[in-house]
Amino acid sequence: MARKRVTRRDVLAGGTALATGTIAAPFVRHARAAGSLTLGLWDHWVPGANKATEELVKEWAAKEKVDVKVDFITSQGNKLLLTIAAEAQAKSGHDIIALPTWQPARNQRVLEPVDDIMAGLIKSNGAVNQTVEYLGKIKGKWIAVPATVGSQMKGPASRIDLMKQHAGIDILAMYPAGQAPKADGWTHEVFLKAAEACHKAGASFGIGLGTTSDSVDTAGALFASFGAVLVDENEKIIVKSDAVRQALDYCTRLAKFYPQDSPAWDDASNNKWLVSGKGALIMNPPSAWAVAVRDAPDVAKQVWHHGMPKGPKGRFGPFLPYFWGIWSFSKNKAAAKSLLVHLSQASSAQKMVEASKGYDIPSFAKLTTFKTWAEIGPPVGTMYHYPNPHNHQIQSIAAAPTPHRIAEQIYTQGMMTKMIVRHLKGEAMESVLKWAESELEGFMRT
Repeated sequence: MARKRVTRRDVLAGGTALATGTIAAPFVRHARAAGSLTLGLWDHWVPGANKATEELVKEWAAKEKVDVKVDFITSQGNKLLLTIAAEAQAKSGHDIIALPTWQPARNQRVLEPVDDIMAGLIKSNGAVNQTVEYLGKIKGKWIAVPATVGSQMKGPASRIDLMKQHAGIDILAMYPAGQAPKADGWTHEVFLKAAEACHKAGASFGIGLGTTSDSVDTAGALFASFGAVLVDENEKIIVKSDAVRQALDYCTRLAKFYPQDSPAWDDASNNKWLVSGKGALIMNPPSAWAVAVRDAPDVAKQVWHHGMPKGPKGRFGPFLPYFWGIWSFSKNKAAAKSLLVHLSQASSAQKMVEASKGYDIPSFAKLTTFKTWAEIGPPVGTMYHYPNPHNHQIQSIAAAPTPHRIAEQIYTQGMMTKMIVRHLKGEAMESVLKWAESELEGFMRT
């Protein structure tokens, strides 16, 4: 089985070849082979994680006698997104492609339906959460398979010591390792008071108000916990609803206790905040903790991953899934589907989770209790609640359930964080809502 890492130069050069239909065959068919497949997969940031996926693919390929070539494509510099766009336009390229959050809906017209294999996977692995269904099941049809690799939660990563010292909150008592949460008292108001107390003590919650994913995901989950939606399922703008007003008011009061420069934060800022030892809490998958294990072990041993605070409409946790899609122009769809079934088995998912050191989360309900999350540390158990093993919170994504073409714009433009920043700077709420309404009207015209 051949493998390769794809660079930006490759993507740009490949785009030209794809557009002209002159891309070279990336594999050689052997006499005994039952066809060939090429995969364009996300290049994992965890050392060794790619190898686990590669070995699973190799295992399947040897059994089925299929020649397989895997390209690991980085998301840095939008290389993966460039590859997806080039192949979709040219209708040529890999057979299977990794698809970040909004890409299944964007490319639905050139993706092969996978209802036939999803029915079996759901039966064996359990149901998927509502966010996965919203993003991967379009007009009643599954057009991509939820991937273990790359899928992540972005809930709280709290400092055990600082939360207890400054806010009087015992995170370990609320979220004990190996047990169901005891967090009925973990509410918005308690969260707000804790943010204020930690801020006054010089250990502010490291939550951003920028327009990149981490900031948007947090704002989206908080809005969802009020039932606040900017545009409904029928494309009706409802930004001036009471729910949106309540969410905006709460988020603005909370934001007063964020770092002063939070509107300028990107996805690296909260990681740096935690590793520096400055903050009592950030919203992030375990990547920040993993860096702290390496660079700031005294910080790492005090970090605990757990659920979101509860709002009026429930407890919503930011979840960003990846998907594996099969292009409709694939020459070997049957083999592609067979491989995706293999990669989606519980045994395969467990190997991927282990290789990612617990970062990756399968989207199926029965696959959230692997021992990796309970055993990894320091401190041991820090990731036990990360994959939501007790279905303690609703996994959500900002802008759902708005139709995808509008929701993606709300998400990528950071509408919710921009609203919070404007109100935080003193703009009257009604003025902010009027501005947002105008922006949304523009999104609906595009």
